[in-house]
Amino acid sequence: MPDLFRVLRGQIDERRRRGRRSGQFLLIGSASDALLRQTSESLAGRTLYEELPGLDALEVGSGHDSLWIRGGFPDAFTARSDAASARWRLNFIRTYLERDIPQFGVRVPAETLRRFWTMLAHHQGGLLNASELARSLGVSGPAVRRYVDLLSDLMLVRRLPAYFANVGKRLVKGPKAYVRDSGILHSLLGLGTLDDVLSHPVAGASWEGFVVENLIAAAPFGTDVWFYRTRAGAEIDLLLHLPDRRLWAIEIKRSSAPRAARGFEIAAADLGAAERFVVYPGREPFPLTEATTAIPLTDLMQRLEALA
Repeated sequence: MPDLFRVLRGQIDERRRRGRRSGQFLLIGSASDALLRQTSESLAGRTLYEELPGLDALEVGSGHDSLWIRGGFPDAFTARSDAASARWRLNFIRTYLERDIPQFGVRVPAETLRRFWTMLAHHQGGLLNASELARSLGVSGPAVRRYVDLLSDLMLVRRLPAYFANVGKRLVKGPKAYVRDSGILHSLLGLGTLDDVLSHPVAGASWEGFVVENLIAAAPFGTDVWFYRTRAGAEIDLLLHLPDRRLWAIEIKRSSAPRAARGFEIAAADLGAAERFVVYPGREPFPLTEATTAIPLTDLMQRLEALA
């Protein structure tokens, strides 16, 4: 319906004159660049964009491991078995690549895009090296950057930028890349159960990406997100710059007995982080050092939501 936005503009303006200011129409289900451009051009000043992530750890209660393995798409999470969930996700991947993406005007072979998506899955949470990916895929560096832009725009991949600060140290400047939905990540790697994931080298990076997505979803509006790493190895997995300008430094560990790494403590001190947390898959928060607290994912999400 290419004329939809012109019609909506007239309807919205007419209703505004009658005193109805907001919440009149909800448009869902499309990440099409063409439609977003029409919205910007036709409904300027009349539109609020709201990104809807998948189900998160607070919404599902105690089923965190199931959410991690199956991902946040409702049909995948609520499937009657892990096998049924895996089938849904594989069908999603196939239909999205073969049917939905071409409808957005993208001219990339589905098999090429799937191979690239799978490569990113193998490098989950790693630094995004376009040249290395290009050599592996047999395409140019600019092509890889276009693929990353596409998957990022479609909310399938997250590029987490590096934090720049004048701390007198050499910093890593390139972004990290994550497949955003952990269930899709596991399907791209052929992992169907909790045991499959825990026995795979990607387990730690998968858990890290899962935590990153949940914390970003819970953070108050206006929060900026980065990671921080120096050439010497000091690192913060997730750095939240909250609307009140405070920095929260977060390390992510898939361990029942987490420790605060020395590099994390050094980095947090260099940046003057107001709060320091190590997120782990346990049930109770406890102090690790005078400045750092080990904390379950949902506890930290609740703290972030309380700031909204």
